[in-house]
Amino acid sequence: MSRVELKPGDRLVVKVGSASLVGPDGALDSERLASLCAGIAGARLNGIEAILVSSGAIAAGLAPLGLVARPSDMPSLQAAAAVGQGRLLARYSAGLAEHGLVAAQMLLTRYDFMHRSHYLNARNTLDRLLALGALPVVNENDTVATDEIGFGDNDRLAALVANLARARLLVLLTDAKGLHVSDPRHDPSAPLIDEVDRITPELERRAGGRGTELGSGGMASKLTAAWVATFSGAAVVIADASEPQILDKVLAGGRLGTYFRPRPHRISARRLWIAFAQPPRGTVVVDAGAHQALARHKRSLLAVGVTGVRGDFSPGDAVDVCDPEGNVFARGLVRYEAADLEEAAGRSTAGTSGGEVIHIDELVVLEE
Repeated sequence: MSRVELKPGDRLVVKVGSASLVGPDGALDSERLASLCAGIAGARLNGIEAILVSSGAIAAGLAPLGLVARPSDMPSLQAAAAVGQGRLLARYSAGLAEHGLVAAQMLLTRYDFMHRSHYLNARNTLDRLLALGALPVVNENDTVATDEIGFGDNDRLAALVANLARARLLVLLTDAKGLHVSDPRHDPSAPLIDEVDRITPELERRAGGRGTELGSGGMASKLTAAWVATFSGAAVVIADASEPQILDKVLAGGRLGTYFRPRPHRISARRLWIAFAQPPRGTVVVDAGAHQALARHKRSLLAVGVTGVRGDFSPGDAVDVCDPEGNVFARGLVRYEAADLEEAAGRSTAGTSGGEVIHIDELVVLEE
């Protein structure tokens, strides 16, 4: 089977990280920015509606503030983002204007994906910008969104934007060739994985830890983004941003980087939000019978099937659901507080709604 082929009218999301935008001195690199803008312009010339998700606001704000390294305290990070965001957009505006394109800034937070009215407003804005021929440049609103900076969620943001835009392809440009069979920082000879049909726990272990000092992600973050995007029906390519004409080559079907096949059935935006837009606040362990009922028979989770509770969560929070071996196979919105669920666990009738812990409409099964 071939990799995804985009046609005019299809949508493409390109995400680039801080480490791929700056030079050795930590400042924005003009050649890298120019190359990225040229690649996106090439996609637009072929009728593909492109969206750019760009990190780099904090990195762009360091030098003007006299900072020589990424700070660790939140106020300084937010200050750097406030200074750098305008500078970053100005550079993109100038670079894209050379190709006749207009850059449009969109700053988003998790809140915009957690509330349906905000989600629909963001989708409408995105659709209108693309209809008008503008190129949306998306970033997290790091000046006000405290937890986004700490979580390093621009990879996840890009995957959620792929769902928001109904994109067919997400390209994650990074400072690595792609996903390797082991962490190339510790094993430089580790072979590159060409294609991935399904993201497994073993594959996640191979992804390694966090990335460079300037960035806040890493291959593990990109693998999570690939998981999110493929769930929403988009194919994903993780590739090296420094490769000449990388976007042209990927869109031409070149076998660069690691390609992740999309799931055959796209899940709804609400279910994607339940599964991925907010971090799980705890874990609910279930017995084998409940595992079967949820994963195979599409039933709600009842208290009688719960064998363990971890974390401190409240009604409405997202929680992981584990099988008896400790493998996460689902995620959903819980109807109990953690302490109340511990007390109700194993009972045939308990608490709210006759012991219903997670309703089927608020549960997403993650395993195949």
